[in-house]
Amino acid sequence: MLAACSQSGSSSGPAADKFAGLDNEILSWRKQIIAADPLCKGTAEDQKCQTFEVACKAERTVTAEDQAKGITARVVTAITWNGFDPKLKQAQAGSRTSEFAKGPSGWTRADHAPVNMSSCADL
Repeated sequence: MLAACSQSGSSSGPAADKFAGLDNEILSWRKQIIAADPLCKGTAEDQKCQTFEVACKAERTVTAEDQAKGITARVVTAITWNGFDPKLKQAQAGSRTSEFAKGPSGWTRADHAPVNMSSCADL
């Protein structure tokens, strides 16, 4: 059901092609978080979002229905960061989980329910 994805971009061969471009999509997602998350809205330097980390990445099964749509890969990814809560006036950890799907036009991202941050297994 779940298979771990390499967190480094150093793999080669067909598996590397399967996930090609995913790291760039995760970086784009990070930029979206910085632009929209309330924990990232602080104006003081010590109130900015920082220390982003991909907590886990896990491949999901590509179904026959997915294949019919041209989807070749599905990956659930969780990301964590430190931000600043303006209401509580203190630092606070943030996290999000998304599912990325690679199709004919590239990767797409959709929100995903929280997962185990070590394995990316559904809760």
